[in-house]
This record gives sequence, C-alpha cells and structure tokens, in this order.
Amino acid sequence: MNDMIKPEVISAVRRGSRVLSASSLSSDDVYNPKGEKLGSIKELMLDIESGNICYAVLSFGGFLSLGEKLFAVPWSALTVDTENKRIVMDADEERLKNAPGFDTDNWPNMADATWEKSVHGFYGTTYLG
Repeated sequence: MNDMIKPEVISAVRRGSRVLSASSLSSDDVYNPKGEKLGSIKELMLDIESGNICYAVLSFGGFLSLGEKLFAVPWSALTVDTENKRIVMDADEERLKNAPGFDTDNWPNMADATWEKSVHGFYGTTYLG
C-alpha cells in the first residue's frame, strides 16, 4: 500500500488538471485531517451514464486482506490534499467501525436508492438520486 498519492497525481493536480487515471488513485491510502491512516482505496465505482465517480471503496482493518471491512464512501466525502500528498476523509477510526460496510464476498447493490440514501446520510454528503 502507498503512504502517499502517486507523483503523477500530484503533478497533474499542480498543473491544474482535473482529470486523473483511476489506476493512479487505486490502492492509495486515505487519512483523516489528524494524519491518522483510515485505510486504502480498493476500487472506484463509476456512474456509467455520467462517467462520474460515485464511490471510493475503502478497505479498513484486517491483515493481508483477511478480516478487512469494505466501505463505499461517497466521492464527495474525500478530498485530495496536495500539500501532504494524500487523500483525506473527515472521519476517525471509531466512526469507520460503525459505518455501513460489507465484505469482499458480499457487495451491496449500489444502484439501490435506499442503500445510496443511507450511505450519503452516514457521511453527510448530498444524495443526488
């Protein structure tokens, strides 16, 4: 796992680019504003009609993917911190322990409006439905 965003991502952000490859964010670590590592990005979930990123699937806990919990975090709940070269989410480990999550063998239906509303509600982001 990376402990910072890949150099090509920071380079693109500094150039003012608003376009990044999904692979440049995949497996990047996510921290909270206190600098505590919360997990790493496993997947990016796209809206196939708009092409926008809907969720980053964050892995938390476990060892070598055993016992890890996955979370679909709304993309709008994450920010890129170019100064510290990392992705930031305003949450702490305790909050993630209580977050709606899933395991690698049992993913939720992310197109279900009820599920989407509950996830956005938990993270305090706007559900656009």
